[in-house]
Amino acid sequence: MRFHGQLVFITLLIMLLSACSGGSGSRYHMRHDAAPLRPPTTLEMQDAIVTEVTKSASASRPYTVLGKSYSPMLDETGYTEEGIASWYGRKFHGYHTSNGEIYDMFAMTAAHKTLPLPSFVRVTNTENGKSVIVRVNDRGPFHDDRIIDLSYAAAYKLGYYTHGTAKVKLEAVTISKVTPHSTYIQVAAGSTLMNIEALASTLRDEYKLPTNIVHKDDIYKLHLGPIEDAQQADQVLKKLKKNQFQNAFLLYTQQAL
Repeated sequence: MRFHGQLVFITLLIMLLSACSGGSGSRYHMRHDAAPLRPPTTLEMQDAIVTEVTKSASASRPYTVLGKSYSPMLDETGYTEEGIASWYGRKFHGYHTSNGEIYDMFAMTAAHKTLPLPSFVRVTNTENGKSVIVRVNDRGPFHDDRIIDLSYAAAYKLGYYTHGTAKVKLEAVTISKVTPHSTYIQVAAGSTLMNIEALASTLRDEYKLPTNIVHKDDIYKLHLGPIEDAQQADQVLKKLKKNQFQNAFLLYTQQAL
């Protein structure tokens, strides 16, 4: 009977742990975590799109893992924290996260012990200044010295995928903090991702503006922006039209693309 009780306890513990908690047993095909066999593409390394979301009720309840109890936040507004970030990859790829989504090591996602699921947070590597916006959809990492576990793609973008951990600053991002009426310019569209990525790299260097690639119906659309100043957007558009992009046009949005 004692053995049966231990088995039940172990089974419940595995169910509580998220993908990044390092669970063991038959749930995972790999014994140890590892990096993927290829780097993320430019498209995969774009920031997560900040949207209105419905918080997971089940993921908002207090829970206990490895003898420690956690009480998830009900509202992430104003949240900021500094500490150590880690990342997780192939071992957990394709498995369910704590709010029922499927973990994708090439998506801009993260695990956090108490942020609402899902929510969005800007992660800045304080050692090199690189930052990324990720969608928090998992619980963990369950180590006292780490505050967030990023997907491989996010860690790659922040430049610490070969080191395992990095010092970071976290800042919650909500719809209210997204610049209203941001202006973008759609420069080009095509069916070949490689060509669009090459053009995006060229335009980033020339115009010193961010680029976004939107994929829909097998077409990749290249957007330049966001551009906060309307006058600057008009000037950039005129320059683009003079430089072979006659079909470029302005886009307006209430949130980041």
